[in-house]
Amino acid sequence: MEKENGNEASAQAVLNRNTFSWLWRFTEGKRGTYLISVIMALLGIACMLLSYICLAELIRQLISGGHKMSFYVQRGVQIGILWVLRYTFHGLSTYSSHSATFGLIGNARKKLLKKLGTMPLGAVQAHSSGEYKNIICDRADQVEPTLAHVLPEFTANIIGAITMFIYMMTIDYRVGLWQLICIPAGFISFSVMMASTPKYYPDTIKKTKALNAAAVEYIGGIEVIKAFGQSRTSYGKFVKAAREGADCFINWMQKENFWQNFGMACFPATMLGLLPSGVMYCLNGSLAPADLIVLIILSFRTVTPLITAFGYTDDISKVGEIVSDMADILDEKDMERPEKSRAVPASHDISLKNVHFTYKDKEVLHGIDMEIKDGTVNALVGPSGSGKSTVARLIASLWDVDSGEIRIGGVNIRDMSLKEYNRHIAYVSQENYLFDQTVMDNIRMGREGATDEEVIQAAKKCGCHDFIMSLEKGYQTICGGSGGHLSGGERQRISIARAMLKDAPVVILDEATSYTDPESEAVIQNALSRLTKGKTLIVIAHRLSTIADADKIFLINGGKVEAAGTQQELLADSPLYRSMWESHIAVRKEEA
Repeated sequence: MEKENGNEASAQAVLNRNTFSWLWRFTEGKRGTYLISVIMALLGIACMLLSYICLAELIRQLISGGHKMSFYVQRGVQIGILWVLRYTFHGLSTYSSHSATFGLIGNARKKLLKKLGTMPLGAVQAHSSGEYKNIICDRADQVEPTLAHVLPEFTANIIGAITMFIYMMTIDYRVGLWQLICIPAGFISFSVMMASTPKYYPDTIKKTKALNAAAVEYIGGIEVIKAFGQSRTSYGKFVKAAREGADCFINWMQKENFWQNFGMACFPATMLGLLPSGVMYCLNGSLAPADLIVLIILSFRTVTPLITAFGYTDDISKVGEIVSDMADILDEKDMERPEKSRAVPASHDISLKNVHFTYKDKEVLHGIDMEIKDGTVNALVGPSGSGKSTVARLIASLWDVDSGEIRIGGVNIRDMSLKEYNRHIAYVSQENYLFDQTVMDNIRMGREGATDEEVIQAAKKCGCHDFIMSLEKGYQTICGGSGGHLSGGERQRISIARAMLKDAPVVILDEATSYTDPESEAVIQNALSRLTKGKTLIVIAHRLSTIADADKIFLINGGKVEAAGTQQELLADSPLYRSMWESHIAVRKEEA
């Protein structure tokens, strides 16, 4: 029974990764528009078929010499109207499919971005920003031509060709079959060509991703490249990625070129079978000359649409790869949080009990136990790579623990929704990110709906107001991408103001003043002392003198809490902390 359940689960997993299954999810709210597109395409096909029926009748009467001029004028007008209606319906179909497809792409991007917000930070950081940009922006756009045209045009061409072939069979089934004599060769050629797609196309995707990552890395690190004269090495890496990206496409096209050209030559060659057979049947009197002319005209409308339709098969396979990349992200494991909190914390005491955490297949925290009291100042210190920032990120709910638990006010944080828990936490990391917006808007992100005056007051309390006003446009200064128009210290001070505006009861500062100069750090430390009064404060600092007055200091070493207590207690009982303190004092004396 268990084996059967496992097989069913496996089968379901395969089904969920099916391209059309994912596309069906993305079309939510747009399926009616796609249905309209298909109906319009079918109406266009009907008009086309009727126009050819009228044309066939006109040709027969013209050759037989029957009817007056009014008949030909009437049929000509009917054909004209039907042809206008055919392209009107086609236009409406294409418009509907484009509208639905842009909605589908929008839905896919929303789902992807929402997913990134619910994934553990480690899973997000496992891929470069270039990869995410390639999938969410560039590759998502690449499905538009295929999906917007496949439904109306693929449908119209396939069904149109089939209905035209059926009509030809009603005129003379023998000639209708003879025209297909070259079609099998064309099918075989395209089949051979398509068989190589799974072999070569994934490599083009891999090389394109590598090219995007290399480009983002090169542009992002241009300052370091120039400073250290590494332009040749870094540019060489980009050139290599660009060359490999081009070569994989060229190699693929070279392998498929013969089969594609041979197939394109075979498909339109309907006359090789139609003309000899049609002439022979006319000579023996079993086929009227007028019908032969009609069949010749109709044959062009039978195969040409098939060629157009088969032109989309390569694009359809590409859509499968693109959707697969999106599915890889959407299939990532979410953080274990309910949509709605199952309990509300009674206080802001924070406790970590036997917390283990693995990063990149290596356990970095080994049974962490900590007790942080509500309204106290707590510091995490330790050697580089000891796990301080990892603990802070786990408390901030950026990652999930592998085992053990983290509680706030007696409530397991896994029993709280991410939205609810985030209201209790303000987190400022050493790598502060600012958006390409104004200083005012970047600070306002701390609390949605905050007024300009509230933003300014938060900046004043954090000691940021004066330097902001010294900028070219004050609070309306654009920070640039990643805050690139500002110095590292300025970005940190704005990030701290943003966190303070949030006014959360728990504040986590992960070396938040590491980029500031000593004078600015003193101003910020004084401001933080006032602003965090009565809050639960967790600080990671590389300057031990800034946390000497903390209510409790946790010394983390090798992924474990080696010691905990006040400054005096650690100096007396912990050789490692005492050594770190003495080294810090020695450095300060040298700087003085």
